[in-house]
Amino acid sequence: MTYQEMLEHARTCIGPYCKACPVCNGKACKDTMPGPGAKGLGTGAIRNYQKWQEICVNMDTICENREADPSVTLFGQTFSVPFFAAPVGTVQLHYGDQYDDEAYNDILVSACAANGFAAFTGDGVDERVFQYACAAIRTNGAGFPTVKPWDQDTLLEKLELARSANPTAIAMDIDAAGLPFLKGRTPPAGCKSVAELREIVQCAGKPMILKGIMTVRGAEKAVEAGAAAIVVSNHGGRVLDQCPATAEVLPEIADAVGKDITILVDGGIRTGMDVFKALALGAKGVLIGRPFVVAVYGGGAEGVAVYAKKLRDELTDTMAMCGVHTLEEITRECVRI
Repeated sequence: MTYQEMLEHARTCIGPYCKACPVCNGKACKDTMPGPGAKGLGTGAIRNYQKWQEICVNMDTICENREADPSVTLFGQTFSVPFFAAPVGTVQLHYGDQYDDEAYNDILVSACAANGFAAFTGDGVDERVFQYACAAIRTNGAGFPTVKPWDQDTLLEKLELARSANPTAIAMDIDAAGLPFLKGRTPPAGCKSVAELREIVQCAGKPMILKGIMTVRGAEKAVEAGAAAIVVSNHGGRVLDQCPATAEVLPEIADAVGKDITILVDGGIRTGMDVFKALALGAKGVLIGRPFVVAVYGGGAEGVAVYAKKLRDELTDTMAMCGVHTLEEITRECVRI
């Protein structure tokens, strides 16, 4: 199966909201929720994609001629590549009936593990969404269960379930606080104070990743709460229009707290060259969401492998053409903004 064949097959079964576009730039689905779009106009997702395209890479082929190594070590575990599938939950609602959450997670988690990296799994109002995700991680290999910012009692229950899957780390997508379906809970889910986050981090029993950091102050508060890592993310541009792109805020966040905490980034990253740019701006790794959903719908485990190979090949080619051989050698000097 080729990448193009995977996309073509996805278009036959992923509707009605996602269009499995040749370039996943947020334009065709910008105002769809449910779906892969946003609760507003969807300008955030579009801006995320555009800002990565505005960054150029600095070519330098006067260097040692040897193979590039894209492997990365996070939380004591080595992955063959620095990219990961971002958390997605309630896939039938957003992407169609081809898969339910149980089947989707089984395919995604096992396929990512087989290709040397890991999936962040999703959560939802239906408690079975998180149960299926944890079961897939427990059974199929590497994965990071990701809880939404529920009320504290619900969160502590879900953290216990997450620990039972024995993951390397646990995540919470606090950027989901703006999702409409979370507002209706009693007590309501939503934003968390530093004190509440500190309690969550202490109860996690695993390194805690806080996804949804978009300011230096937010990153500092995550450090204060004791998080092991942050994900610079605006929930894929889904929850707030006229928000800066993750590419715009990543450098200042990395400069401020990069020595204190592991930094990942999410939002609009679509190619291996985009991954290279993110690493140059200070990220240790990246999360990619919608394209991995399309890969599963378009080809199951094979679709994930096809997309992962495309990303890896693009990343290593960019590394070779920019004169670097390991991820540690990718610095701010490798790009031009």
